[in-house]
Amino acid sequence: MDIKLICDSLCDIPDEIMAKDYLEMVPLTLIMDGKEYKDGVDITKEEFYKMAMESKEIPKTSQATYVQFKDAFDRALAEGKKVICINGASTKSGTYQSAVLAKNDTDGEVHIFDTENLSLGAGQSVIRACDMIEEGLSVEEILKNLEDVRDSAVVYFAPANLDYLKKSGRVTMAAAVIGNMLSIRPIFKMEKGEISIDGKVRGSKKMIAYLIDKVIERNKDLSKITLTVGHGCNMEDFVKLATEVENKLKDKVKKVLISKGGVCVCSHTGPDIIAVSFSR
Repeated sequence: MDIKLICDSLCDIPDEIMAKDYLEMVPLTLIMDGKEYKDGVDITKEEFYKMAMESKEIPKTSQATYVQFKDAFDRALAEGKKVICINGASTKSGTYQSAVLAKNDTDGEVHIFDTENLSLGAGQSVIRACDMIEEGLSVEEILKNLEDVRDSAVVYFAPANLDYLKKSGRVTMAAAVIGNMLSIRPIFKMEKGEISIDGKVRGSKKMIAYLIDKVIERNKDLSKITLTVGHGCNMEDFVKLATEVENKLKDKVKKVLISKGGVCVCSHTGPDIIAVSFSR
């Protein structure tokens, strides 16, 4: 295999995808309680969830650097590989720009791909690229097909409550208090680089139904989609969502994968999150 696939940790992917021997993830840096951690290197997702739930400080992340990408590209090229580098949305982090700068200073075949998405949405491009590599497609064919994946990739996500978003300033204290008292669950969507509130429901049962309905509503032919179910530390909600996916979607879609919410996205939404993402 002459292709090396590189991504950054803005892309949340299942463990079985991360284990591919031709894939390398370039980590962003988590800054929390006065310490720095390389995402997935110095701290696991589970360790982060625990710290985030216990800490009064809002975590911060800093972009992956030029040097990190340059080193990764040089290693791959030294092994005779062609490089495809898949990055989280260029509009949401400087990480994509770091990769581009490193590519411009590298002699060899390196292709940078902007997913225009984050978390599970960006992970869709990584998952599908792995499929295509294993099918034996060329670099040119993979990049062309990734454009179609990007155009169809969407992620819907719901935090368990609004406390964490309140702390980060993304919702007002009044809205958070009222929302939590009434068990109102905002459903967020990221598509084509933009994050928005897609809807609001009351209670976890309606929230899970909303996520399932969105998958069905947005896809006329479910057999063509790859579906990823994401979760953080709120396992009760995740089990309910996974059960509904099993009952209503598993035999209808092309593939179902499970992924944990990563440090980068959970730094902004809180670690108690569930999500679904799909692409065609």
